[in-house]
Amino acid sequence: MRTVLNSGWLPPGKTCAVCFSIDDIHPGKATDAYEAGGDCEKGRLGLLQELKRRQPELHTTLFVTADWREISPHPTRTLLARIPALRDRFYLSPILPKGTMSLARHPEVVAYLRSLPRTELALHGLHHVHRGLNLPVEFQQQPVDTCIDILTEAQEIFRQAGIPAADGLQPPAWNTPPALVEACSRAGLSYLAGARDIVTPVSADAVTAMSGPRGMSLIFPELFPGSNLIHFTSNWQATSRPERALDILGAGGLLCIKAHIVKQWRSYVALDGIDELYCNYLDLLLDRIRATFGNAVWFTSMQEVARAVRASQAQDRSPV
Repeated sequence: MRTVLNSGWLPPGKTCAVCFSIDDIHPGKATDAYEAGGDCEKGRLGLLQELKRRQPELHTTLFVTADWREISPHPTRTLLARIPALRDRFYLSPILPKGTMSLARHPEVVAYLRSLPRTELALHGLHHVHRGLNLPVEFQQQPVDTCIDILTEAQEIFRQAGIPAADGLQPPAWNTPPALVEACSRAGLSYLAGARDIVTPVSADAVTAMSGPRGMSLIFPELFPGSNLIHFTSNWQATSRPERALDILGAGGLLCIKAHIVKQWRSYVALDGIDELYCNYLDLLLDRIRATFGNAVWFTSMQEVARAVRASQAQDRSPV
């Protein structure tokens, strides 16, 4: 049975909400395979810092990989990649040695991340890599206990780096198998940003049909069946039209804006990668949202929405 949370979680006077999240944050610098936050204010996070200066209400969830090891998102060992069964036993591209990008070894980057205003840090996997053809898809066929071990190790690296325990997870490449859902619940996480759908038409009863879990609410928080884990859908990105965002908010929904910190690696270009053009687009979009909805829109974060949902659930269970 589905539990769609289309009311009760918004603060008094608010009719809709906006969250903004960025994936793939790690200490990589421009001198590494790609810059993903390691150059701090001199890199792509500096663009975010400037956007937040222009938009003082904007909150951000940075999905951070605890010990990033991926170098290429696509197989570069092409001969091995053609051999069924055998290819699933190997990394089909060179990867970084374990610990190279561990947050615990980059205190200057962690200090910068924690200094950003109105910013929360959440999990984006442990290594962001997997054996076989789908390199970035970290969670695939692992059993629940293995998923818990991965989450526990990632949280331990957060702790060693001085980052408070993360409250949620954005699975790499949105792949969210049932074992991961159960593992997140058992590991004490409160939310999972599992799906991305930027194409399904907006309506109050629309469900996801693109990346990640299908059949989840497109615009409202929703509990995973049989779980207290809250699901969020990324429903807008750089390629989306402003009208889609306004439709989501007009329906009383949660607009979840998605971006990736890496814009380009060799021939690969992320359509929602952070650059000056995307930041300028967001600047204009947020101004239009504010002009349309005024004080009725809640600029918040996924963690804050999850807490509001929890509070609403607790109130519903309280005796009258």
